[in-house]
Amino acid sequence: MMNHWTEIKIAVSAADIDKAGDIANAAAPGGIYIEDYRDLEQVVEDIAHIDLIDEALLEKDRSKAFVHLYLEPDASPAEAVAFLSERYESEGIAHEITLLDCAEEDWRNNWKQYFHPLPVGEHLMIVPSWYENFDAQGRTVLNIDPGLAFGTGGHETTRLCLEMCEKYMQPGDAVLDVGCGSGILSIAALLMGADSAVGVDIDRKAVETAAENAALNGVGDRYTAVCGSFTDKVEGRFDIVLANIVADAIIFLSKGVRGFMKENAVYVMSGIIDTRAEEVKREVEKYFDIIEEHYDGGWACFAAKARK
Repeated sequence: MMNHWTEIKIAVSAADIDKAGDIANAAAPGGIYIEDYRDLEQVVEDIAHIDLIDEALLEKDRSKAFVHLYLEPDASPAEAVAFLSERYESEGIAHEITLLDCAEEDWRNNWKQYFHPLPVGEHLMIVPSWYENFDAQGRTVLNIDPGLAFGTGGHETTRLCLEMCEKYMQPGDAVLDVGCGSGILSIAALLMGADSAVGVDIDRKAVETAAENAALNGVGDRYTAVCGSFTDKVEGRFDIVLANIVADAIIFLSKGVRGFMKENAVYVMSGIIDTRAEEVKREVEKYFDIIEEHYDGGWACFAAKARK
């Protein structure tokens, strides 16, 4: 494959462009630019002090706006698309994603070259399902095939969650994974000693992928994959609740998630853009005591316990 950058173009409602841009910016070290023509005449007047604008610009659909982001040659387009789709769906942002300079059949098939065995935390090794010859370095191996569901372990949010889960989880724990994607977090918890895990996601394809990955790792009998809202579809209480989603969703869930937690349970939250970390902390601390926080690559991860 040619050694070139990949452009991802995301179409959203103009009303959602600020939030969509924030999410894309945090996911794209190569930078973004935004097309938003709602205030075209005023912007041109303020900058250029003219009232003549190209007819093609005036004819733009101003109800829509576009985010363009750029991936370096060694980045995985499929991982980026899955990440962005999951975040936008969690935020309720309707979107259409187009890849430019890279045919769809290429990124659907060739993304695997970017996914290699990855050590995470103290004891885990995440390995692509198609890898055969690798050095596990004495670590517990988690075989994963993310397909087009977010979660290979390479993204900072996933890694932060895995490291925090490894620290606070105890053998025999019951785990709830909200927005499970590929199932990587909850399956890792099972491999590290959890007794049972429930992965829930609003994306049916993600739920199917998570169930397949649980079976691939020999923990399918202890893993339950659920499609829908966890508040409607999940029952019981858990020792560890994992939520690698987005800032607004974590704020929204903070009050209700307590009803799914056992006494002294730990709530691990990530997917939080660092510019919103303090806002999230203020809301979460209405119901929880934050016991640890980590930051990496522009993302924040918190561990918390419910207030007595």
